[in-house]
Amino acid sequence: MTRDKSNLVDALQDRAKGEGFVAFGIAPGRLAPLANERLQQWLKDGLHGDMLWMESRADERANPEVLWPEVKSVIMLGMSYAPPQDPMVLADQDTRARISVYAQGRDYHDVVKGALKRLAGWLAHEADVGVKVFVDTAPVMEKALAQSAGLGWQGKHSNVVSREHGSWLFLGAIYTTAELEPALPAEDSCGSCSACQDICPTNAFPAPYRLDARRCISYLTIEHKGPIDPELRPLMGNHIYGCDDCLAVCPWNKFAETAAAHKAFLPRAELVAPQIADLLTLDDAAFRKLFSGSPIKRIGRDRFVRNVLIAAGNGRDVGLVSQIESLLIDPEPVVRGAAIWALGRLSPEALARRRVEYLPAERDMSVRAEWDAST
Repeated sequence: MTRDKSNLVDALQDRAKGEGFVAFGIAPGRLAPLANERLQQWLKDGLHGDMLWMESRADERANPEVLWPEVKSVIMLGMSYAPPQDPMVLADQDTRARISVYAQGRDYHDVVKGALKRLAGWLAHEADVGVKVFVDTAPVMEKALAQSAGLGWQGKHSNVVSREHGSWLFLGAIYTTAELEPALPAEDSCGSCSACQDICPTNAFPAPYRLDARRCISYLTIEHKGPIDPELRPLMGNHIYGCDDCLAVCPWNKFAETAAAHKAFLPRAELVAPQIADLLTLDDAAFRKLFSGSPIKRIGRDRFVRNVLIAAGNGRDVGLVSQIESLLIDPEPVVRGAAIWALGRLSPEALARRRVEYLPAERDMSVRAEWDAST
């Protein structure tokens, strides 16, 4: 025997709070056509860069009913990761690296998905309905669904903004065959504010509500696998994994309470303000050990050290010259290339000496191009 639907939703929301979710709402099992139109235009304009997985399953992403024809409702949930300190505090510190707030604690995929599975399992048992859970890795438009479910609106930086939790929400979705009463969609409350657009170091917003991923530091440091565009490197500052700048300046964050943050996302001390010098020494084994249980582990040591080298070149700490020189003969071309650029920023004289020594033996064309650009 199933529960009354209103009682079921109340009980579900209570259980969601017990699992650590601070935001809860119900969306219809379909999205408005405008969401699909925006997605298709974004893909057509190539603003997704080389995230080809965004276009390969675009139809499923744009409409929950395409991904799962039986879906009737989508339960959207948010878990807070509100930071204990201002993410901008390290912006001008040459010797320290900046890691996005969301990656300083445990991997949110594991934490959120575990809670979703327990919640969905309870719903399936209580109401005898079908359920599927999703956290960021499936073709689901979590942000549009979150707005439809009343959790918040997609701000001018394209991320969800909540009146209660600011910009600091991990989103999760439960697709279900249960027909539940949807919430009222959240209304846009950005107004005339342009703080997130103005702060972006790489000018990744061609217009409000529109992101060019190819210029976004989060994309460049996490998704992009090859050498980073030399034009953008000086603009990246000391960001080595992700970027919080556009989120950090959002005025709605003044309402976000750190106490609401899930304890799993509390920052690990060694990731709050790491020394660039320490990170340049990481080999694969040390990288895996340091970032065990962290989303950072997903990008691998080589891409990570590439990012650290760019931060080193931007910081202008000449004490790093010898460490960078040692990476000129790293086994990975993407690391060697970034080391050439960083050394050229810190010590053109040292780079000139090493060019004579290393360039004749270099066989990778991308690395040779870095040497040629450094002359």
